[in-house]
Amino acid sequence: MSSPALAAPATASERKPSSVTAALAAYRVPLSILALCLLPWLLPSKALAVNVLVYGVVAVGYNLLFGYTGLLSFGHAAFFGAGAYITGIAIGQFGVPWLVAVFLGILGGGALAFIIGGLTTRTRGIYFSMVTLALAQLVYYVALQASSWTGGENGLRGFTVDKINLFGTTINFLDPINKYYVLMMFAALALWAVSRILNSPFGAAIEAIRENERRARTCGYDVEKTKLLAFTLSGLICALAGTMSALHLAFVPLDVLHYHTSGMIVMMTLLGGARSFFGPFVGALAFLLMEDVFSLWTSHWQIIVGSIFILFVLFLPRGLWGTFLEKAVR
Repeated sequence: MSSPALAAPATASERKPSSVTAALAAYRVPLSILALCLLPWLLPSKALAVNVLVYGVVAVGYNLLFGYTGLLSFGHAAFFGAGAYITGIAIGQFGVPWLVAVFLGILGGGALAFIIGGLTTRTRGIYFSMVTLALAQLVYYVALQASSWTGGENGLRGFTVDKINLFGTTINFLDPINKYYVLMMFAALALWAVSRILNSPFGAAIEAIRENERRARTCGYDVEKTKLLAFTLSGLICALAGTMSALHLAFVPLDVLHYHTSGMIVMMTLLGGARSFFGPFVGALAFLLMEDVFSLWTSHWQIIVGSIFILFVLFLPRGLWGTFLEKAVR
């Protein structure tokens, strides 16, 4: 349901978008997929390209909640890690086919998001952020204690997908290029799903809640249910990224559930540009490149990256991709 009363006043640039931004908006999914297709040939290593793909997807999922719904969560590592652990356990301990294991990982991460969302979406502001952080850390300690299933501090090992059958064709999944393009199909699916969500009445509802929750409630929106659904959908996409990570590494470290991972997801989203469709991938690329470069100079590379992040928050609040789009409008 949409309402003219919820629409913010349009500026001149918003009423008359440039041809560049109009084309990017109209063809954002195919253009994003095209950019991802070229990525492994532009970066210095195929492993880096796969990492950008994985963390780009998890940032896309987080951006749906933070950028478009306006809810700042510090616990999305729980869904990312849940997807990875469930996929690895299903393959390694139960011999489940890889595609079924991916489905189970997404379903499990989505169920966890629904539970945590049900406990948190009735809170607001900093209380919402702190509760998501606390519940995510609870998931971390459950995984730490359930060492017979998760491997505890040593992480989950003992599962490797070396070959996959896709559309009747056997593909060597250990080949970096094959791995990248197989995983890219999942990323393309996530991008298409998010685009459909944003173009739907539900997309208008979550943006209305972000702009003015009280006005949205007055106009008849069921704010709590809408936020819960947005939280769950965000968790589903983050869980998909977790399954991709498990297939890529054949290993799930315990740190994937730690709050450091949640913080990294927030940083990637803001570096690329919250509320921008392709921004999460740009943010993931920027963060991982800085990590690779600065970690060669010093073991305290986090200080440098953190300082750069602070500068972005102060002087480029729209992020790299968001700033580019803003300049393109002008």
